[in-house]
Amino acid sequence: MRRLLNASLGTQLFVLQTVIVFLAVGGTAGVWMEHTRVLLDRQYQQRALAIAESVAGLPQVREAFGRPRPELSLQPIALGVQAATGADYVVIANRDQIRYAHPNAALIGKRLSTDGSEVMTNGRHWTGIQTGTLGRSVRGKAPIFDSSGQVIGLASVGILEGTVADQLGEALPPLLWTVLAVLVAGSAAAALIARRVRRQTFGLEPGEIAALLEQREGVLHGVKEGVLALDLQGRVTLVNDAARDLLGLSQHDVGRSLREMPLSDRMRDVLDGVDPGDDRVVLHRDRVLVLNRTPVAVRERQSGWVVTLRDRTELVRLARELDQASTTTGALRAQAHEFANRMHTVVGLLELGEHETAVSYITQTTEAYSRHASGIREKVADPTLAALLLAKSAEAAERGATLVLSDDSRVEAGTLGDPHDAVLVVGNLVANALDALQETGGTVEVSVRTEADGLRVRVGDSGPGITPGLVHEVFREGFTTKAAHAGPRGLGLALTRQACARRGGWVRVHNAGGAVFTALLPTGEPAFASAGELSPPPAGEPAPPSAGEPVFASAGESPSSRAGEPGESPSSRAGEPGESPSSRAGEPGEPPSSRTGEPAPPGAGGSAERKVPS
Repeated sequence: MRRLLNASLGTQLFVLQTVIVFLAVGGTAGVWMEHTRVLLDRQYQQRALAIAESVAGLPQVREAFGRPRPELSLQPIALGVQAATGADYVVIANRDQIRYAHPNAALIGKRLSTDGSEVMTNGRHWTGIQTGTLGRSVRGKAPIFDSSGQVIGLASVGILEGTVADQLGEALPPLLWTVLAVLVAGSAAAALIARRVRRQTFGLEPGEIAALLEQREGVLHGVKEGVLALDLQGRVTLVNDAARDLLGLSQHDVGRSLREMPLSDRMRDVLDGVDPGDDRVVLHRDRVLVLNRTPVAVRERQSGWVVTLRDRTELVRLARELDQASTTTGALRAQAHEFANRMHTVVGLLELGEHETAVSYITQTTEAYSRHASGIREKVADPTLAALLLAKSAEAAERGATLVLSDDSRVEAGTLGDPHDAVLVVGNLVANALDALQETGGTVEVSVRTEADGLRVRVGDSGPGITPGLVHEVFREGFTTKAAHAGPRGLGLALTRQACARRGGWVRVHNAGGAVFTALLPTGEPAFASAGELSPPPAGEPAPPSAGEPVFASAGESPSSRAGEPGESPSSRAGEPGESPSSRAGEPGEPPSSRTGEPAPPGAGGSAERKVPS
């Protein structure tokens, strides 16, 4: 028994199934034999009763009962019937149960060995199995009536059990052959099943399978990356703890289709393979996820897919902070260079004895910068958003572009609440516009104003615009036309869209002398909304202007046509009073970064496809 318990899984299964087949076949055979024996007993009982009733109905038998010695007439009759019918005995007795006929003549005149009073009293026949002088037998007893209908005796006919057993034995060989054939077939089937189980379990024993399951559960639920398995029909077959946390799923989602889960269309497309590729970036709720989808093959046949999910939210945040730090560092470097140029100019004027000119130059430079900063603060009272625009203005100057804050900009203090989303939206849209001008230079005009429904942002540039076929693609996470660089790309506009959608707002883009991005950022508490689709503008919002219309609807003209007009930004015209120190190349106080040529006019670059950083 111990050897069997220590045997392989296949051997145990084979032995177990063979025993089950043997017990099932043996039990069936036993039930069949018992049933057949009962049927034979009933058949022989009816046969014995029929013979007994025939004997009791013979006229010669009734007449013999009226003679002085009935046994002399009844014994030959009984022996003749016994020989003719094949019965083992035929016995005739009177009402006192004294034998008149018996196979053993020595027993004639003696009392019956079994009680026959029931037949004598009731006058009815009887069948059953009893043990008499000749042994155990199947019997049938019938009453003998005289001419007046009175019971005068009985006829008893019996067939020994040995005769019944002999007939049952004749039916055993076919039964045994059948049982043997079934046992052989069952053993063969058990062997095939055991072999199939060994193949499906890769020859592993139960202990090894249990160890592998424990290791699998430990690894799946121990890794920090999310793991999600899908079958060929797109149903989820496995989700580890990290994937549940990243996607917001539960245990009950296992077995459900992707279409039934609360996922964005973008997430569904990547999980279902509609958007194939490696390291697909997806914004899900407030997280930045990187997904990889790999096919799974078992025995060279594909059985499904495994998707790994990595949370890059913190990495993207740090990368954006690094970009902001780099931008600030560049702006400080440009200002330091510009300050050095100014100091060299002042020193030169002093060496030439132009003291009054030096004082005038210092005063003019200081006032110009103060007017530029105060001009932004007058229109944008929120300190965080104003600081962002000042930094972006310095960055634009360093990159050979000009940032103009439109006259319709008005942001009152305290109207933004938490400025995080406002800084994200404005910063991303301005950065996107500056990237579009990095090769040609030009003008970026920004309009920010608070209204009853929230903060409205409009950012336009004088670049080549966006290819019409990419108008909707630019907001998809992971989309970018930049050359490959280290770090995450294709998230700026997607994060902008998500921030607006989270508050119930929208963002859209159209071409008008360049690309124009407009956005509505409600100032209420954010209520999470799926970022799967671009939020449409509310009813009544004007449609985007067609190509050829001015970029900035509030001003009614292109950015490049605004220089010199009343209310222009201090940095909008070079050489005029109030201009930014960095606005003219070759003038005293200008930064070297502005000496890349004149800004390109709106639409410069013709129909060339615009790079769409995001």
